[in-house]
Amino acid sequence: MGLSSTLYSGVSGLQTNSEAMSVTGNNISNSNTVAFKSSSTVFADLLSATISSSASGVNQVGRGTGLSTVQTSFSQGSFQSTSSNTDLAIEGDGFFMVSAAGSDEVLYTRNGAFSFDGDGYLVNADGYRVQGQLFNADGTAGGGDPTDIQVDMVSQVPAQSTSSIVLTTNLNAGSEIIDQDADGMADGFDIADPVNTSNYSTSTSIYDALGESHQVTTYFTKTDDQTWSWNTVVASTDLDASVAGAESATLIGSGILTFASDGSLSGASEFDLDVVGLAWANGADASQTIAIRFDTTQFNSSSVVFSQSQDGYAPGEVVSTTIGSDGVISVSYSNGETRNVATLTLATFTNPGGLVKDGGSLYAVSAYSGDPKVGTPGAAQGVLYTNSLELSNVDLSQEFVNLITIQNGYSASSKVITTVDEMLQEVINLIR
Repeated sequence: MGLSSTLYSGVSGLQTNSEAMSVTGNNISNSNTVAFKSSSTVFADLLSATISSSASGVNQVGRGTGLSTVQTSFSQGSFQSTSSNTDLAIEGDGFFMVSAAGSDEVLYTRNGAFSFDGDGYLVNADGYRVQGQLFNADGTAGGGDPTDIQVDMVSQVPAQSTSSIVLTTNLNAGSEIIDQDADGMADGFDIADPVNTSNYSTSTSIYDALGESHQVTTYFTKTDDQTWSWNTVVASTDLDASVAGAESATLIGSGILTFASDGSLSGASEFDLDVVGLAWANGADASQTIAIRFDTTQFNSSSVVFSQSQDGYAPGEVVSTTIGSDGVISVSYSNGETRNVATLTLATFTNPGGLVKDGGSLYAVSAYSGDPKVGTPGAAQGVLYTNSLELSNVDLSQEFVNLITIQNGYSASSKVITTVDEMLQEVINLIR
C-alpha cells in the first residue's frame, strides 16, 4: 500500500464527514419542524489491507472510513399547546396514519397538525387524509379497516320525534285532597279548569316527526292520602280540528299514581300517552307514540321537578367538531345533539428505525420496520393529547458539538491529502 492509497483514505474522510455534516445540518434546519425526529451518523472503518504476517500476528493498514448508517431517533419530543382542537400529539410509540386521495398506500407521521378540508376530510398540511375507524349509523363503534375520516359539514341532522318522557318529581304529601267532580271525572280533575282542579303541574317540550316543538303539560291531582291522578294535555291549536277537544287543551293521557307508606311509588311507573292517531295541525306523522315514565316520590316537602327529559329533537346544523383524548371525532349540532363520526387509529412498529423517510414528516413501511400494529389511542398505541403538537426532538447544543467534531474531522482529512501531496512532490523531485 503506497502513498496514492493514503490519498484515498483522506478522500474517504472528506466524503464521510461531508455526509455527516449534511445530516447535522438537516437536524439544525428542522429544529422548529413539528414532530421532526433527528438523525445521527455512525462511521465505520473500511476493509484494511494486510501488508505482512508474522509470529506476532497479522499486520494491517487501514483504508479510510465510510458511513455505516444514519440512525433516526424517535425519542419523545416536548408538547406545545395550541388553540386548534384538531391539533393532536402522541405520547408514546404510535404514528398517525394518512393516505393520499385515491391511493391505497398508507403513510405514517407524528405530525398531528390536522384540519378539515372543503369536502370535510380530516387532512394534514399536504392534503393527506387521516385514517380511522368509522362509527355505524346508529352511533355504535364500527371497527373494521381504517379508512378516510370525513365529516358531513353541510347536511342537517334530521329531526327525531319524541318517543319517551321521563319526569323525576316529588309530590307534596301535605297537599290538600281535591275530590270535586265538576266534569264527572272520578279523579277530580277538570280539563276546563286545570289550575284549580290540580295541586301541581309541569310542562315539557316534545317534538313531532317534522321537528316542530309542542308543549305538553302534566297536572297532578291528589285524590287520596296515597293516591294522585295525573293528566297530560296539549294545546288544542296544535292538533287538527278533527281530533282537537272543545277546550283550549286536549287530554292525551291520564292515570293513577299510588304511593307506599314510605313515600315511594308502588306499581307501574310507565304509561303510554294516547297520541296514536293524533293528527298534528302541521301534517306531521300521526303514528307517533310516546311513553311517559314517572320517577316520583311523595314526601312531606314542596312539590318540585328535579329533572325532566325527552328523546326528541328538531333538525340541526353542524356547529363544531371535536376530537377527544380517546381519538373519537364528534360533531355537535345546533339542536344540542352530538354524534360520533370516527375514531382515529394509530400504528406502532417493532423497529421504527427501519421506516423510510418520505418527506413532509411522513414515513413509509420497509422490510426492516416490520408490519404496522394498528389500534386506537391508549397505553399500547400511545396516549393522545388534543390542542397540542409535538415539537422537534433536535438537541441544538448536541448538534453544535457535532458541528465542531465534524469540522475537525474534515480539516484533519484534508491535511492528510495535502501532506501526502507534499510527500509525492518529494518523490517527483528525486529525478531532478
